[in-house]
Amino acid sequence: MSFDDRLKADAALVQARLDQALAGLADVPVIHAMRYAVQGGKRLRAFLVLESARMLGVEEARALPVAAAVEALHAYSLVHDDLPAMDDDDLRRGQPTVHVKWDEATAILAGDALQTLAFGLLVDAEVGPAEVQVALVKALAGASGAKGMVLGQALDIAAESADTPLTLEEITALQAGKTGALIGFSATAGALLAGADPKPLADYAAAIGLAFQIADDILDVTGDAATAGKRVGKDEEAGKATFVSLLGLEDARARAAELVAAAEVALEPYGSRAENLIAAARFTIARHS
Repeated sequence: MSFDDRLKADAALVQARLDQALAGLADVPVIHAMRYAVQGGKRLRAFLVLESARMLGVEEARALPVAAAVEALHAYSLVHDDLPAMDDDDLRRGQPTVHVKWDEATAILAGDALQTLAFGLLVDAEVGPAEVQVALVKALAGASGAKGMVLGQALDIAAESADTPLTLEEITALQAGKTGALIGFSATAGALLAGADPKPLADYAAAIGLAFQIADDILDVTGDAATAGKRVGKDEEAGKATFVSLLGLEDARARAAELVAAAEVALEPYGSRAENLIAAARFTIARHS
């Protein structure tokens, strides 16, 4: 199966698992908002979970709740990031953001509930022994909390009111949390499920996480809202330092390509089994949304 076909197939699997997890809940706006928030998207994080597991011989049924968990948590982060107090966005995945379609209170509660749903999925019996479930919970908590994604978002907000723009080193550290930490969890989840050494996949994830963010900064300059599915040009409007503003467009592209090459090197221990993960690395900088 080609990478594109595998990405689409995995997205459908994860959507069905999320739909199952959200079925039978109360008929109230916050539940409708949760279902709305988990629709669409590339599902790259879920793909990394499933493909890293497949590569290491883990049954798909064990990895699927983990893939759904990371997408639920990612959806929560987007719902909250889009709020007026945060990034103040009105468009996400080509649709009105949750607080625009409903209201701020509903968006906050929907995000809260998606976050707790994620951790509930990690302790699904299908995932495997209790010690594996606990390892996954610990890893996702670390990636998403005060040492990872939330820290990165907090640093990003603080930078907006800083007297001087961030340096390249500071932006790299910020994005390692805001974007890279959750990608890191996703790519190493297969190793946690398999009881294997996560180091090669962690190195791979560190490279593609940064490449992914550089590509986002490039899209913010060169993309359009219709294709990207979200508002573009907002970083320049806000005067924020980005990889593009600091490196220039062509050097940013070159840096992203270097990171993809580093990701491919990190996967060498897996040989031909890593073919789809290599394709995913290349996809991070070739995408248009």
